[in-house]
Amino acid sequence: MTRQAVFLDRDGVINRAIMREDKPYPPANLSQLEILPDVPQALACLRAAGFLLIVVTNQPDVARGTLPREFVDSINWTLKKRLPLDDIRVCYHDEPDGCACRKPQPGLILEAARDWKTDLGRSFVVGDRWKDIEAGRRAGCRTVLIDHGYRDSAGSTPDHRATSLLEAARWILSFSNGASPCRSRKTFNEETT
Repeated sequence: MTRQAVFLDRDGVINRAIMREDKPYPPANLSQLEILPDVPQALACLRAAGFLLIVVTNQPDVARGTLPREFVDSINWTLKKRLPLDDIRVCYHDEPDGCACRKPQPGLILEAARDWKTDLGRSFVVGDRWKDIEAGRRAGCRTVLIDHGYRDSAGSTPDHRATSLLEAARWILSFSNGASPCRSRKTFNEETT
């Protein structure tokens, strides 16, 4: 039996991207790692509806020598410890490497879908850049752009645009048979404290 998944970009979707000269970057140290406010609630809603939650992220700074792989792995380990994520898949390559896993190529998504027996036609990709949306489209998933107003994502054509992962989750759940929409933040917090 195949399952539905939500494939999530990391920086700018799960955690806050660090902006320099109007361009998003990953955190440069653990003190910069900030999980975005509605992410735990959004992931809980998607998990409750039966979705697998798989992060697929480009981390080219490793290939460029500006960020050690061990640091990227420690960020990912911290996120898996704090959030209900099933898997994190990483492309450590840069553009000139020509790999199949660097978004906009769909390699990470296809590999994870194979390993987790996922139905891509019933799955979703959520990202904050055009490369995420294009990778999702090439993999055969519906796509949601978390629109932070980046210049390089202006021409993206996702299936839906959202301002947060929680808004994206509510839209995704509208496609699931019998899935109830995410409750309000206040209700969710009251029930989990």
